[in-house]
Amino acid sequence: MLGHHPVVAIIGARQVGKTTLARQIVARREGPVTVFDLEDPTDLARLHQPKLALEPLEGLVVIDEVQSQPELFPLLRVLVDRPDNPARFLVLGSAAPELLQQSSESLAGRILYHPLNGLSLDEVGLDTLNDLWLRGGFPRSTLAASLQESVAWRRGFVQTFLERDLPNLGVKVPPPMLRRLWSMLAHYHGQVWNAAELARAFGVSSATVRRYLDLLTATFVVRQLQPWFENLGKRQVKSPKIYIADSGMLHTLLEVSTGAELERHPKIGASWEGFALNEVVTRLGARPEECYFWAAHTGGELDLLVVRGLERRGFEFKRTDSPRSTKSMYSALENLKLERLDVVYPGDHTFPMSGRMRAVGLSRLLEDIDPLQGL
Repeated sequence: MLGHHPVVAIIGARQVGKTTLARQIVARREGPVTVFDLEDPTDLARLHQPKLALEPLEGLVVIDEVQSQPELFPLLRVLVDRPDNPARFLVLGSAAPELLQQSSESLAGRILYHPLNGLSLDEVGLDTLNDLWLRGGFPRSTLAASLQESVAWRRGFVQTFLERDLPNLGVKVPPPMLRRLWSMLAHYHGQVWNAAELARAFGVSSATVRRYLDLLTATFVVRQLQPWFENLGKRQVKSPKIYIADSGMLHTLLEVSTGAELERHPKIGASWEGFALNEVVTRLGARPEECYFWAAHTGGELDLLVVRGLERRGFEFKRTDSPRSTKSMYSALENLKLERLDVVYPGDHTFPMSGRMRAVGLSRLLEDIDPLQGL
């Protein structure tokens, strides 16, 4: 990306590994490199007059935690538009482009975004599948020396995120209110968004609770899976499905600490669905705007529809040892014109089901599901 674009942004949740990735890039980079960490007072002082600090630099310039200084984006546009621009900029941010509005406006056509997610099965190995589900993909949670340390880290993350990170982004919502919403969303995990119901629970308007949801989405702690709808002659669901983005964070918000507690929890099925969905999306290499769910009010539905160009992939997630085809699956196959529908289940085998359906064990994901083709 850095070879073809003047500005590349690594975006993702706090503590997901953006700085570590940037350090690896810097270590392999030939030529001059300059690094600014905007959480370091010394680096902030160096950028007191940003144009004077950045204009003479050559090679790779890394700016970490750029969301704390969004006024840098118009300056970056000026610098990269120089006739013989000698620098490439790698910026790291913990907020989506729509929240960093100046980045999308000032650097349109000049910036490429690389989303960085938590650790996945292909990175940690199948032997740790259940641990990855329980602890989630944040590196310090996944790799903690003990489960107790993992739980403590996630609890600290929730507190720091609400009390420091969001206010640093200019979010004025009181932390206790966002904590209540985040916890409530954990109980809605895997369900269709119902703004009116949540608004009544909070005593605010539907527009206000929707704004809070968008804030949590833009800071990568909540996933909104958008509905797919087209002219099928059916009434279709047009509200998004809501997931807590990381399974470990979901369990923290549900006050689930151990595998035994998770097994007894009523949200275990929804938790497994969200975890498996994340792993499939990662395996496919799908971008957020390529991922949907589909549901018709007459009964047909599909947990995950991935669309890239003319390619359509359909997935159902069933936490059962013996998945079976259903009328709803057949409806999705025919209405969405899928070549095949994969039913992902927590097993170790892949086998054909009826028609154009097959069951794929989650442990077979890396072998039996191919990444998307095309760009």
